[in-house]
Amino acid sequence: MFKGFKEFLMRGNVVDLAIAVVIGAAFTAIVTSITKGLLEPLLAVLGGNAEFGFGVQLLAGKPATFIALGPIVSSIINFVLVAAVLYFVLIVPMNHLKQRLSKPTEVKADPTELELLMEIRDLLAAQKAEREAANSSSLQQ
Repeated sequence: MFKGFKEFLMRGNVVDLAIAVVIGAAFTAIVTSITKGLLEPLLAVLGGNAEFGFGVQLLAGKPATFIALGPIVSSIINFVLVAAVLYFVLIVPMNHLKQRLSKPTEVKADPTELELLMEIRDLLAAQKAEREAANSSSLQQ
């Protein structure tokens, strides 16, 4: 039971996934601090209301009806930046490294239609020659 669990944990995909989660969390913290410190204040300036920030007030004078668009835009930007950082910092270099380190495998191409037809022709010709040889030997006896 423990052997199977060890094999599961040491499988390449599980280790890669664990590393990706840890590094993704670290990059998420960095990008979140950038969006909160830089982008959200800029979005609040666009909103025109210093108290609520970027958004829409549905009913004038009722703060509970304010729809905050700033955090939504900030979260979308945060997601795109984290995805871009993970892709360009982790995925692209790892794919390049795997490609450089992998041995070129010999790929046998599937035979073309012409090659298959030539093989069938040769097999039929061989069968015909065998039949003719068998017929001529039976006639000689």
